[in-house]
Amino acid sequence: MYFLKHIAVTLLFILPGVLTEAQTTPPKREPPNTRILFIFDASQSMMAMWESDRKIHIARQTLITIIDSLEHLDNVQMALRIYGHQKPVPPQDCSDTRLEVPFAKGNAARIRQELRFINPKGTTPIANSLRAGARDFPEDCSNCRNIIILITDGIEACDGDPCEVSYELQKQGIILKPFVIGIGIDEGFRKTFECIGHYYNAADEERFAEVMEVVISQALNSTTAQVNLLDINGNPTETDVNMTFYDYFSGKIMYNFMHTINNRGVPDTLVLDHLVTYKMRVHTIPPVDVDSFKVHIGKHTLIAADCPQGTLEVRVEGSNQYRGLQYIVREAGKMNTLNIQEVNKQEKYLVGKYDLEIPILPRLYVNDVKINQSTVTTVTIPRPGILNLIKAASGYGSIYKKISKNNEEWVCNLDPNVKNETLILQPGSYRVVFRAQNARNILYTINKSFDIRSGSSVAVNLY
Repeated sequence: MYFLKHIAVTLLFILPGVLTEAQTTPPKREPPNTRILFIFDASQSMMAMWESDRKIHIARQTLITIIDSLEHLDNVQMALRIYGHQKPVPPQDCSDTRLEVPFAKGNAARIRQELRFINPKGTTPIANSLRAGARDFPEDCSNCRNIIILITDGIEACDGDPCEVSYELQKQGIILKPFVIGIGIDEGFRKTFECIGHYYNAADEERFAEVMEVVISQALNSTTAQVNLLDINGNPTETDVNMTFYDYFSGKIMYNFMHTINNRGVPDTLVLDHLVTYKMRVHTIPPVDVDSFKVHIGKHTLIAADCPQGTLEVRVEGSNQYRGLQYIVREAGKMNTLNIQEVNKQEKYLVGKYDLEIPILPRLYVNDVKINQSTVTTVTIPRPGILNLIKAASGYGSIYKKISKNNEEWVCNLDPNVKNETLILQPGSYRVVFRAQNARNILYTINKSFDIRSGSSVAVNLY
């Protein structure tokens, strides 16, 4: 069959490059199961003559030929829903739609048998058939592509809105955008069907056979794409960051890839399902979003995202002892926390300005830290000192840092449940105010001043 040869050629086109000996063999990615539900028009109008024979005979034989070829393909399952074949018009019965052959392995013979004995007689309930068809796909499949191929010679004849139904099913992530094949339909109705899905109009029976092959080929194949993460100069040099691809309509996660520059020095090739409209999030800090894009079968699609990055590091002056000390990173002038980063470790951020909050005592704020393209911005903070408070008894107290001769700022309260206490403080001049729990007179309040020096410790007796 022509379309099977086409599939083979396309699959060869998307194979990744040969691995070198130095590379690790990538894990095998299981191909998805493609589940195709054929919704077949058996309304009264399908008995009309169309060139060499009646429409029903031509459509039936063409679909049977397709079924013959699909039944031997791995990872492909089929089902058949028919409408307009149970009750004649008049009167009109808009519930005349039924799943005649459910999804199952080896059911091609049953589908052929059902097609051979269809007797067109009824109306055209497209919207109801689409809505019911969504329930035809079993839910017990985590790696499946649900595809509907609607074959019809007429427009909706009932009160339903096929476009609205199709959109809602896509939004819920139940199906991918359907294929609609029109049999000799007036070209003026194109817009009526394009809102439902990928629309192909067969003006004659030869064109109908070609369209069926094209649709099946498109339903089964993927295509290639490349994500260019652009630096400040518009060059695709950024890499080593995770990218998540979502279904634009349903929000369902479709793929997660760690961006890679391959051995040729260009972003590596991805294989994507071309039937999905995507949105993508590049998990830089902060993240970069690319909304509503498609990849096109037979073409290598380039997807660009502006992701210029530089590196931030906070170091403690003259010491590497403070691993585990973390600080908060925010975009300049904003309160939302972007990241909690560890001192003496490096992290990449998008080019721009950031505010840092370092949770040492007293709290240290460093604002408008500028991150530049491909450079390391280092912020150095003073090495703290250690305060050892020695108490005769547990009690209540606070630490204050001297700002000027007559001005102090509160630093922290002491723990009333411990006898002795150790605090890490920034260098500077301080005062401690303390009263033991068992001292019931305000005159027993203790005030003591002390200095903290970088890298040194001091003991203060509170009795």
